[in-house]
Amino acid sequence: MTLTADDHTAIADLINLHGHLTDGGDFDGLREVFESGVVYDVSDLGGGVIVGLAALRDAALALGEANPVAHHVTNIVVTEAADGRARALSKGIGVNTDGTTGSVTYEDTLVRGDHGWRISHRTVRARRIPLTP
Repeated sequence: MTLTADDHTAIADLINLHGHLTDGGDFDGLREVFESGVVYDVSDLGGGVIVGLAALRDAALALGEANPVAHHVTNIVVTEAADGRARALSKGIGVNTDGTTGSVTYEDTLVRGDHGWRISHRTVRARRIPLTP
């Protein structure tokens, strides 16, 4: 399968949508971004591996005031993968309630289903040290 320009646009749009939905507390809307059984790995941030949309919602609610007030995504790169999947690499910037910021890298695996592209697996890696592989 060759990814088309429409595929690239659809994937970038859903990655961008994540921050809007999360920051607005629209957890039902996350089904537009993630598969229902998504594996969301935030081990690098101390949150372990979260499986499923309900667990993702519960984890976000459990963080409460520790959640960032804003999630911004940039530098989205989409590539083809095996079995009709796609991979996306992007940068995330989180703005905290005290005004501090943090940077992460999102590593996504995406699958195309009846409702278009969805993220089936996301790994979030914190960027703490400059210029490291």
